[in-house]
Amino acid sequence: MSGVSDPSNPTRPTGDPHHPGSPGGPGRPLPDPAAAPALRADLLAADFTADGCLELLGAVAYAALSRAETVPALRATRGGSPLETLVRLFLLQQAVPLAGARTALGGGGLDRYEAAGWLLRDGAEVRATVDVRPYAGDEGADWWIVSDLGCAVGGAAGIGSAPGVDRADLVLGVGGASTTLAGLTVREPVGSVLDLGTGSGVQALHASRHATRVTATDANPRALHFARLTLALSGAAEPDLREGGLFTPVRDERYDLIVSNPPFVISPAGRFTYRDGGMAGDDLCRELVRQSADHLTEGGYCQLLANWQHTEGEDWRERVTSWLPAGCDAWIVQREVQDVAQYAELWLRDGGDHHADPAAYARRYDAWLEDFERHKVNGIGFGWITLRRSGAAQPSVTAEEWPHPVEQPLGPYVADWFGRQDFLRGHDDAALLAARFTLAPDVVQEQVGMPGAEDPEHVVLRSARGMRRATKVDTVGAGFAGVCDGTLAAGRIVDAIAQLLDEDPVLLRDRTPASIRLLVEQGFLNPVTE
Repeated sequence: MSGVSDPSNPTRPTGDPHHPGSPGGPGRPLPDPAAAPALRADLLAADFTADGCLELLGAVAYAALSRAETVPALRATRGGSPLETLVRLFLLQQAVPLAGARTALGGGGLDRYEAAGWLLRDGAEVRATVDVRPYAGDEGADWWIVSDLGCAVGGAAGIGSAPGVDRADLVLGVGGASTTLAGLTVREPVGSVLDLGTGSGVQALHASRHATRVTATDANPRALHFARLTLALSGAAEPDLREGGLFTPVRDERYDLIVSNPPFVISPAGRFTYRDGGMAGDDLCRELVRQSADHLTEGGYCQLLANWQHTEGEDWRERVTSWLPAGCDAWIVQREVQDVAQYAELWLRDGGDHHADPAAYARRYDAWLEDFERHKVNGIGFGWITLRRSGAAQPSVTAEEWPHPVEQPLGPYVADWFGRQDFLRGHDDAALLAARFTLAPDVVQEQVGMPGAEDPEHVVLRSARGMRRATKVDTVGAGFAGVCDGTLAAGRIVDAIAQLLDEDPVLLRDRTPASIRLLVEQGFLNPVTE
């Protein structure tokens, strides 16, 4: 999550981080990306990778790092090996002995990285100036995400580790939201991708593997430099980096894919660029959705994470679907809802306010609740929104609540979902009955009823893939799905079931298409294409 706020902010070149007044801040230059290729080679030589760190630390200590807990990892890195030294230096932000750093970083590495601003010598020890976190990339690639010290996870609460940085301009590393969006994203080969609010560059890094051209924007100039560091250290080509809010930096441009983990936090005051949009309520997410169609090519996707308000007398589905631009299919999924107190506490902790003066904490908490009460907000929804510019006169729009576990990566399933909408839109009932279908892989049938009963009370189809849905079906639906192997047209299957059940085939043909549509939409049945 990073900055896309301040839509009036014009596009301008990013500053030079090695001069005063630049993104690094006075007296605190950011590292030089020119040293990244050499550093990458040294990190690989020491096996400072996601797999290497997992093997060294073990599952318990590795998982604790994702919760910003470092004690287990400190206990696991007391041996002084090159990998242990790098884990302490870059992951745990500990000072390490000069001799150990020289060994871990090769012959002249220490001096090279100190001169380039990646390391800082402190007497007989050396410290990292940024957090460098191994990240398992696409197709087994070894990547590294660069962020502010203490901010790989845990938000602004880690600012104590990053002296000299304005809290408002923090750049976070990869967290749960980043990986969720990366897993949701449709990874088809495309000509152009826009990463709007790039932050440390996670989404731009993924996009570099399947796009000819990647543009990354952010309202925070420091974030653009961190994105440059992330991609350089991971061996990816530098994207087209542009400073500015919302779509201002890319006026009149269109993309095949837009991804955004925006500053969606609904707060009474925009304190942190990486999380607070600086607009009232959920207006930033609304504007991002509304403007997206103007920047999508035909068939292009916009995928983003969002928060939205639950207000008195309004269904959240109506609120969010009202944001949608014309001519776009949409799939909106609400994954969680928090009450206003939970929400305020979550982001007060994220900002480190729980460590501050209790009176100041109470004032901020009260201001948050007062703002929600004034706007009649009784809850906040968390979820994701995917749009596709289809140009349809009657777009397919689904808004649903799904708090259950899903399969990641979900991107292929998302693409299939929109493909199924095209199919259903193009097939009336007669065409549907003329089509052929196959049962999706990993679908099982469950029969639910009292023990010993002759017939089940109901039958459930359950999928282990994608959204991992389950749906009730009647005898006809279960029988239809069970014989769908792509060889017979749907109408012929319905006629056979009618004969078997001694039902009127005309009546059964009339009522079955609705069930077929549901099973196709939810992914239990796949149309056979010629």
